[in-house]
Amino acid sequence: MDTNVAYPQPGTDTTPGSAGAFSTTHWSVVLEAGAADSPGAAAALEQLCRTYWYPLYVFVRRKGHSPEDAQDLTQEFFARFLEKKYVALADQGRGKFRTFLVRSLEHFLINEWTRAHAAKRGGRQQVISWDEDEIEERYLAEGADEEAPDRLFEKRWALSLLEQVLSRLGQECSECGKTELFEALKVHLWGEPDGASYEQIAARLGLTEGAVKVAAHRMRQRYRELLRAEVASTVATEAEVDEELRYLVAVLRR
Repeated sequence: MDTNVAYPQPGTDTTPGSAGAFSTTHWSVVLEAGAADSPGAAAALEQLCRTYWYPLYVFVRRKGHSPEDAQDLTQEFFARFLEKKYVALADQGRGKFRTFLVRSLEHFLINEWTRAHAAKRGGRQQVISWDEDEIEERYLAEGADEEAPDRLFEKRWALSLLEQVLSRLGQECSECGKTELFEALKVHLWGEPDGASYEQIAARLGLTEGAVKVAAHRMRQRYRELLRAEVASTVATEAEVDEELRYLVAVLRR
């Protein structure tokens, strides 16, 4: 098996060192457009929302709303958010997408829900697609700890971001014919591995242990590049990327 994986770059190159890369990140595109009628900004904002909707559902549930109400609230919030009623209020001095998103949701819950809830259940616009039973099962499976809604939102945000990065890396490996190698090594990409050792993986895949170590190094390096690119798509300036990465690590270590 060839372990010389040449990982392709994403369509929007936000990896370190790419010329002019940051001007094409999602949230910076949205902030630059503001309330203007910009198809590119609208598409970028919708993609961000579709990627990170689950942390907001968790936030609403932790605020004490029932599963049914939380689903209605989250859908109604995104319907309004994507109509750009809130984007024009974004403060470029505090440009992180996660911060703006959760603060906008808090505003919505306090000031908008009474009017929004006047419609019968099921009448809301379906903006983000999900399985209603599966989303609640996922929430309940996370346990009933006493973390505050804000802290739980940030933890889920961090985990969702890592899941997104892992999914992108898995897709790249699949395109290179390295799915089996990816599945074997993915537990070694973040934190302490609790899966098979390099020696065991090598024996199972018919490789030398050295080849597996080289493949793991390359995969870990590409994972870091994709993680940086993903973080870059949720902040407004390049200077915020390292700060956000440090914050991500701190959240996951709580």
